[in-house]
Amino acid sequence: MRPVFTGRVWFITGASRGLGRAFTEAALEAGDAVVATARNVEPLADLAARYPATLRPMPLDVTDRAAVREVVDRAAAAFGRLDIVVSNAGTMLLGMLEEVTEEQVRAHLDVNLFGAIWVAQAAIPHLRARGSGHLILVTTMGTGGGVATTGLYAGGKSAVDSIGQALAMEVEPFGVKVTVVQPGGYDTGLFTSGLTMAEPMPEYAPLRERLAEMWGDDAGPDPATAAPVLMELVDLPEPPLRLIVGGASYDMVRQMNEARAAEYRAWEHLSRKAPG
Repeated sequence: MRPVFTGRVWFITGASRGLGRAFTEAALEAGDAVVATARNVEPLADLAARYPATLRPMPLDVTDRAAVREVVDRAAAAFGRLDIVVSNAGTMLLGMLEEVTEEQVRAHLDVNLFGAIWVAQAAIPHLRARGSGHLILVTTMGTGGGVATTGLYAGGKSAVDSIGQALAMEVEPFGVKVTVVQPGGYDTGLFTSGLTMAEPMPEYAPLRERLAEMWGDDAGPDPATAAPVLMELVDLPEPPLRLIVGGASYDMVRQMNEARAAEYRAWEHLSRKAPG
């Protein structure tokens, strides 16, 4: 009979690149076991060679609900249980709302929204049965508001944020923790290998130029620099419901929240003209 692994067991989606890869490496370096999933797990071959006893790469398309359930069950069986589930798989759809096609919108939300739901649905029974565990939903620091061309990305992630808040209340009686992790703009490949571009309309050319000047060419910090924050987070006995990852991102989110609160106050007189 195979001995049961006594360390922590992780299940990570989108593990082949970016933050998912960084979290996988950090967990393995800490001595934990990881079931690392992605549509293409070939980029994980080097890690599998370095950690043959504690890494299990498993191909997974998170848009396939039945496949998600099957792979999560296999992951739990591989090491005897699941302790930390990181729902990280995601793509970027870049385009003004008028430009994006129905096919692009549905494909995008299938990954970023429905994929996160399927992973949570598949993982919760395993965590609930053990009376413990931590579900990490990776969204973005941009869930507080949309920016032109990234509205669908922010919208899908904002939905996951709200679902995560509800889910935390639902599973708390079973000893299961939920944290919505809101990272800033790390160099994850999201704007390259994870990108779908809408066909640009000439009417929006001036706005695109302003956005290009605002964003600049900086790809952002190495995702590996975010991994220590996640490792500290999962060690907390009472983790937060939400956690912004990145000092600059924290400042931006605080400014957005303050601006929103100021706008609410400015129009409070109109709001109060209606009952309810």
